[in-house]
Amino acid sequence: MRTTSVNVVRIATKGPGDVSGLLSLIEQGKIDPKSIVAILGKTEGNGGVNDFTREYAVSALSAALAPYVDQPPHRVEQRIAFVMSGGTEGVLSPHITVFTRDDAANGGSADISGKRLSIGIAHTRDFLPEEIGRGVQIRETARAVAAAMAEAAIVDPQDVHFVQIKCPLLTSDRVEAAAARGNETVTNSAYGSMGYSRGASALGVAVALGEIEDEIDDQHVLRRFDLFSSVASTSAGIELMHNVVIVLGNSTSSVAPFEIGHAVMRDAIDAAAVIGALKSVGLHIEDGSEPPIASRQLVNIFAKAEASPNGSVRGFRHIMLEDTDISSTRHARAAVGGLLGGLSGTCAVYVSGGAEHQGPPGGGPVAAIARLV
Repeated sequence: MRTTSVNVVRIATKGPGDVSGLLSLIEQGKIDPKSIVAILGKTEGNGGVNDFTREYAVSALSAALAPYVDQPPHRVEQRIAFVMSGGTEGVLSPHITVFTRDDAANGGSADISGKRLSIGIAHTRDFLPEEIGRGVQIRETARAVAAAMAEAAIVDPQDVHFVQIKCPLLTSDRVEAAAARGNETVTNSAYGSMGYSRGASALGVAVALGEIEDEIDDQHVLRRFDLFSSVASTSAGIELMHNVVIVLGNSTSSVAPFEIGHAVMRDAIDAAAVIGALKSVGLHIEDGSEPPIASRQLVNIFAKAEASPNGSVRGFRHIMLEDTDISSTRHARAAVGGLLGGLSGTCAVYVSGGAEHQGPPGGGPVAAIARLV
């Protein structure tokens, strides 16, 4: 018997501290704040170590929601999984996507059949600085993914279509703290640590879902790029020391009027994969030049982006890795954002940079959520 219902709402924002759209929907009774389980957002920062728009957005959302859930702001962050991804280069538009979950009354609606969107949340323990980017982070992430799947009542890993993770990074203070205990961190570079953390977290997803059967440890992170998850999306930030795990998939336990599907982009211009992800949830595009037209409505599309590490895209040289003015992750987000915007018909799409072990090198997962209308 079906037991849960999930709702998904995308809300445009005027800045990282803008909560007016969310509060308006709450006041109109369209969102029950006590049922919010996760909020994913794109903020207009640089997406780097010093991108404090992410922390600012979480702080603003926590403060705004605190009165509605009868908790102080810092407790709201423990109750709701916040993942803010910095960087809205090119046509990307700042926004948040709000996920709510409720028990379905009387087993749900009789006219909804099959597997529908379900969501599960889990957290790892806090990591020591010397554990970031290493086997410990892989294993703890795998356990958290399994826990989130169980919460979402998703039994078959094939029904998992997107796993969003917020993970920590290293700072000079954290590196020094490890050294004071006689331990070395995986790198002394704060920016470099973002890739290690993202990569280890993604490998944890792959292990949990059985995408990798061999034993994975420290030496595989950022070295064996043939090892990857097809559904992982990981984003590093300075604002936490643990991993926040959000599993999105389809389950027979859900009566939500939404479905999620995914595909894997082989490079930054893989339009076929994007169209495949849209079609997997019934959003058909006739020739790739028009927005989706179907009896279903796109809620949002989520993707990972990175500059191809071999310096070329389909045989043509790119300079993303050699630009000392603009980070390669910013180039990649802009490129993939333009592709997704053109094919989906909206600029408010979620594109996260840095796809280490998230899809094949230079590519990445792309997932779409559609409302059944």
